[in-house]
Amino acid sequence: MRLDQPPPAHGAPLPRSIAACLAAILELSPEEVPVPDEADQWTVWRVWLGTRGLGLVPVAEPRGFSWPGPWIALVDTGNGDGGVAALAFGAPPGLVWHPLGGDEPFAAVTAGYVVAPHDVAFWAPARPAAAPGTGRVELVAVADAAEAPMRVVTRATARAGRGLEGDRYFAGAGTFSDPAARGLNLTLVAAEALEDLVLPSGRRLDHAEARRNVVTRGIDLNALVGRRFRVGAVECLGQRLCEPCAHLERLTERGTLRGLVHRGGLRADVLSDGPIEVGAAVEAIDR
Repeated sequence: MRLDQPPPAHGAPLPRSIAACLAAILELSPEEVPVPDEADQWTVWRVWLGTRGLGLVPVAEPRGFSWPGPWIALVDTGNGDGGVAALAFGAPPGLVWHPLGGDEPFAAVTAGYVVAPHDVAFWAPARPAAAPGTGRVELVAVADAAEAPMRVVTRATARAGRGLEGDRYFAGAGTFSDPAARGLNLTLVAAEALEDLVLPSGRRLDHAEARRNVVTRGIDLNALVGRRFRVGAVECLGQRLCEPCAHLERLTERGTLRGLVHRGGLRADVLSDGPIEVGAAVEAIDR
């Protein structure tokens, strides 16, 4: 997702901002996306997306929509001009980018659209070409309850199907705890991602502020999605990316959501018992 490109230079604010959001989601140059003048501009975008096997799906209740990826949010600017588009992201969601430089809050969202493939049977996530490498555990942290401060420890005991003893998700008391969900046992994030993140205030997050159980160094965590891996002797299965969300930003500060998009770490299931401690190796299991 590209959040560093200027919007198209021509057109009214709404189509310019929508075109910029489409370019960001599809990682295209803004010049490649139409900025229609027609009254039925949505038909123009749907036809253009259709040539790529994609479509726009309206969101029924955008303010309550949780989607661990980008979507287009229409926001009311309060100027009576029909509003503009911004890019929403996360579960729960927040606004990560205002293409035209506005500062409207998520509460100003009036409508939303998801870019989706016409037939998911023809779609498959890209498999990283490079091996994830081998890393090390740099920090271990647990929180006693939902929203409680993370407590840094040198060692924690992992239990299959439960997570780390002493953590809120081990007790089924985390913010997102759900007996039917997967990937809640263990969360990991790369130290490199946290160190690259500079918040608008000028500061960086302390490693524990990311609210992940394990901070790693030297391994590509995104490449572990769908793979078995070990943390020390503990076997795990990478379920999905641990994308940032509005909840994390509320517990830290503004800029965390945007800064950790696709770099928020990994959610994993714990498959075997054992200790997880600082200095332990983190490596994929070839199977």
